[in-house]
Amino acid sequence: MSSAWLLPEHIADVLPAQARRIEELRRQLLDMARSYGCELVIPPLLEHLDSLLSGTGSGSEIKLFKLVDQISGRSLGLRADTTPQVARIDAHLLNRQGVARLCYCGPVAHTRPDGLNTSREPLQFGVEIYGHAGLEADLEVHDLALDALRRAGLTQVMLDLGDARLLRGVLDGVQLAPEALDALTAALAAKDMAALAGLTADMPGTTREALLALPSLYGGREVLAQAARRLPDHPLVKAALADLDWLAGQLASVHPELGLGFDLADLQGYAYYSGIRFAAYAPGCADAVLRGGRYDEVGAVFGRRRPAVGFSLDLKTLVGLVPAAPLRAAVRAPWGEDAALRQAVRALREQGETVVCVLPGHEHEADEFDCDRELVREHTDWVVRAL
Repeated sequence: MSSAWLLPEHIADVLPAQARRIEELRRQLLDMARSYGCELVIPPLLEHLDSLLSGTGSGSEIKLFKLVDQISGRSLGLRADTTPQVARIDAHLLNRQGVARLCYCGPVAHTRPDGLNTSREPLQFGVEIYGHAGLEADLEVHDLALDALRRAGLTQVMLDLGDARLLRGVLDGVQLAPEALDALTAALAAKDMAALAGLTADMPGTTREALLALPSLYGGREVLAQAARRLPDHPLVKAALADLDWLAGQLASVHPELGLGFDLADLQGYAYYSGIRFAAYAPGCADAVLRGGRYDEVGAVFGRRRPAVGFSLDLKTLVGLVPAAPLRAAVRAPWGEDAALRQAVRALREQGETVVCVLPGHEHEADEFDCDRELVREHTDWVVRAL
């Protein structure tokens, strides 16, 4: 028996009902981003491998599908994340001196799924602000992210905040090989105290105490005060805690329904983020539905270091978390050669109506749309009548 119709693991077709919901949400989110002044960019799905790997941090290469360009012989990659491409566009194609607000929405490809029930072909929507180093840009990105989730229909959102500068301040003066740093951040994120004790055994006493304290620094806003007492009095640590406190206050004042939490040991993307990082969680989803933060180094590899902050999410995952919206009302019409009938159908469609013409021999099939009206002939005119 042929299996030509089978798809690779964690790759799936999107069928009409789900595709309609994804496309409607895509349009809503792009319109929302435009209302903030964001400009849409559409980077290519594949480009040179070295460009896709630039500034993405450790571990990114294993996510990339690689192939050889039959024209140039160079290695190409299918993008696993759109941010490096947008950074390249900002650095070389736009080359603006001031603020650039950019948004995008398109598929990315992963060699392995991020979770048991996740797709290897997410539909990534994201927003990025370049050119402003102040917290004003961070707050705008957070507002945009929360508005995106609200547009999707998520009302119970938990926002988890952290900052990559905390670990950099704690480790100041301590030299670690890249492999040791990766192991340390993994142990911190997993709150693996046994592994953490072994990894810090030869470190200075104050550094070791701070690293062993980080896994317990999670909870509400009170965690920031605890961190100020238990972590070193280092400029990076002080700046990170002050910025997190300011941002938390601003978010709480505008989004009183928002759940705010802090996990100062969660350092996912440590090699990538340069400041505040955040993740949004929703009921029914074990992993974050949205991630973002500040990554000021992302454009440096393209020869132009610019302040940058943004977020991204997978529309396919997001749509699966919210109830389906009611089908859009439609008009059912008979098929016919009558010019007046065809003109009436055309006029309704130009007015924005969905008109489903029933083809000959299919009069008794169930409607694929929510047809609550029908086009019928009354005397010499075609009129719309409620069903």
